[in-house]
Amino acid sequence: MDRRRLLQIGTLGALGTSMLPRRGAAQPARRAGARVQRYAPLGRTGLKISDISFGSSQLGAGETDLVRHAFDVGINYFDSADSYSGGASETTIGEALRGKRDRVFLTSKMYTRPTERRDSMMRTLEGSLRRLRTDYVDVFFNHAVNEVERLKNPEWHEFTARARQQGKIRFVGMSGHAGRLIECLDHALDTDSVDVILVGYNFGQDPAFYQRFTETFDFIARQPGLPRVLQKAKTKNVGVVAMKTLRGARLNDMRPFERGGATFAQAAFRWTLSNPNVDALIVSMTDQTLVDEYLGASGARAAASDDLPLLRRYARMTDTSQCRHGCGDCLSACPRGVPIDEVLRARMYAVDYGNLALARREYALLGAGASPCLSCSGRPCQDACPHGLPIDRFVVPTHRLLSVPRA
Repeated sequence: MDRRRLLQIGTLGALGTSMLPRRGAAQPARRAGARVQRYAPLGRTGLKISDISFGSSQLGAGETDLVRHAFDVGINYFDSADSYSGGASETTIGEALRGKRDRVFLTSKMYTRPTERRDSMMRTLEGSLRRLRTDYVDVFFNHAVNEVERLKNPEWHEFTARARQQGKIRFVGMSGHAGRLIECLDHALDTDSVDVILVGYNFGQDPAFYQRFTETFDFIARQPGLPRVLQKAKTKNVGVVAMKTLRGARLNDMRPFERGGATFAQAAFRWTLSNPNVDALIVSMTDQTLVDEYLGASGARAAASDDLPLLRRYARMTDTSQCRHGCGDCLSACPRGVPIDEVLRARMYAVDYGNLALARREYALLGAGASPCLSCSGRPCQDACPHGLPIDRFVVPTHRLLSVPRA
């Protein structure tokens, strides 16, 4: 099972002029010598974080030079989780930033179940603190939330209250990018139970990206509630950090079309940061050259006039192969309750990111995953995606690729 067999390229209707604010032609990408140009207030926390910050989901053991380089060029916000690289991500960050704790903001996350107990949560937090070589994290997130019951768990609230009282966490957050995203965000904001949200948000999820292009022919289903929720967070002074901003991060596919030193990644970041309801973004940083490229968009608060051709081309290339995480429109189609969107998210890590180990770790969290699809005709979900993704042709190959046989 190779990458080509899992990927299908679709088409998007002809796109017209943009609704984006423009600031003229994009400047050439700053590579060597690039630095953070803006530090953004993170809601009511009082933290001022680098507008383009360090995501560590793919950070492995021993990659301390990469973390130190990010620090040296001005990045001060490092996002991690207990599950990233089996804990190696946090260990690497802790080692790389030893002696620099007063100059950085560290976060971590844990996946909680609705029945999770507070003592278990505290043990997980304390494990993260040991690996990060710190007494506290600045933000601790309930990780990858896709059901409101996880947010309603009184044990989570008692745990976070105790951890704050003990000085082990400063602020509480929720992260999400999958099913029931809007419902979960609404609950977290309406109950005033979070200081920060970390949310999947990119140009391909925002209705505004398509509405001006398609005029009244709105043939693309999206997440119409996401801009509203981001506005609500801003109104409540809750910090907003965006993730998944590269919509699959197929950077090499775009290299032949980049001109004048400006890159697709920078265009995608400028789009995200042009939203006044987004404080900053995190992105997985995997080598020093990418860190420098990404910071070419730091300081932007508007998209450049020549960003749109790159975003438009990327949308055309990936429109019928890229799941809109958090949409959830397909979930009711499966009579066996397969978490289709989560299966396709794991597929993205394998196919688009090229990180099979990460994909398998995330897929393992789904339990049975897409195993019921092995004995299914595929008809229930055949036309369930309003975006046109051929779900029935993706789920079984994904299961076979990512499921690890028991010994």
